[in-house]
Amino acid sequence: MPPSGEFHAQVNVYCVASPLHYLAVKRIAKDFEREGRQVLLYYQRGVEAIVRKEDWDAVYFLPWPRKRPLPGLFGQHRRLLENLRNVAALVGPCDVIHLHAPVFDAEGTNYFLRGLPRLTGATKLSARILPDGLISIRRYPLSLWKHFTHFVRKARRLVSPELDYWCFSGDRIGSDAPFVDRIYTLPGLPHEYPADKVVVLPPLVEPSGDATRSSGPRALVIGQPLTGNSLLAEADLPRLTERIHRWLADRGVEMVDYKGHPRDPRLELKQSGDTLLTLDEPIESYMSHTHYDFVVGVRSSALLFARQIYGPDTRVAAFGWDLVQFKSDREREDMAQVFSQVGVEMLPSVD
Repeated sequence: MPPSGEFHAQVNVYCVASPLHYLAVKRIAKDFEREGRQVLLYYQRGVEAIVRKEDWDAVYFLPWPRKRPLPGLFGQHRRLLENLRNVAALVGPCDVIHLHAPVFDAEGTNYFLRGLPRLTGATKLSARILPDGLISIRRYPLSLWKHFTHFVRKARRLVSPELDYWCFSGDRIGSDAPFVDRIYTLPGLPHEYPADKVVVLPPLVEPSGDATRSSGPRALVIGQPLTGNSLLAEADLPRLTERIHRWLADRGVEMVDYKGHPRDPRLELKQSGDTLLTLDEPIESYMSHTHYDFVVGVRSSALLFARQIYGPDTRVAAFGWDLVQFKSDREREDMAQVFSQVGVEMLPSVD
């Protein structure tokens, strides 16, 4: 039964989990989806600080079912159902839905594909994939196990008909799926997606001509959960952190700002003398109006944006890939090619 309320010819729904996703959907809403109701869903609390609610018709924190199930028996199932019904109420009666998300094999987004039209009365839903930094430069074919889990998820409809999982094949994020009609990519980054579906976004941020400058050399360290995501051995973290800061000190840098990752409570790569940045905007937007002489990190996609934002007087460097774990040699080669093409310096963990 469609919900009651004002009817909309088109509703654009955006599912975001990172500042990069948020920047992307702001650009999409401005340049590609100007018509219709704009509904923003975010499922990481770290994104909340940068969301400007006045820019959207509706904003909703979407508890991720696997990480935030409801209390009691079948908490994940009941959370999935609650999320679907709450989002349908925000969407309201409509004719067309454009659903944007970084990935569509996840239960948290896939059930919207069939569930939202059923609950809102929409006659058409098109899914559109958001750029997800370095993850978006490669395809990730579904394994046999992943195919099996699709059919397990499909079985939820036996209990709750609204939870009708849309099984698909090919790339895990859904780029080959019939329900996806558009894949947004970032300027300057390669990809392996079907050319007829790809739309390259304009720059997500524009450099400011009056960027704030300091009186002496200033550096920005971009943190990320390296050991937390099993990308780096615990024993190598102090060595890599020291290497980065020693390299900056050798170049006369005394002012070091540190920007942590939303999912890195340990603040990996930070030293005691660094100034911890607490921002109410994505780091990419912050860099567009704040000048740094050095921007350094390991394998964060923010380094790619820094290289695109800053001029040649700013050095942007990625450290320690000789210590970093990758899923495969192919992934390492692809990422290294992207960093080098954009102009990020690749420096080892030792001098």
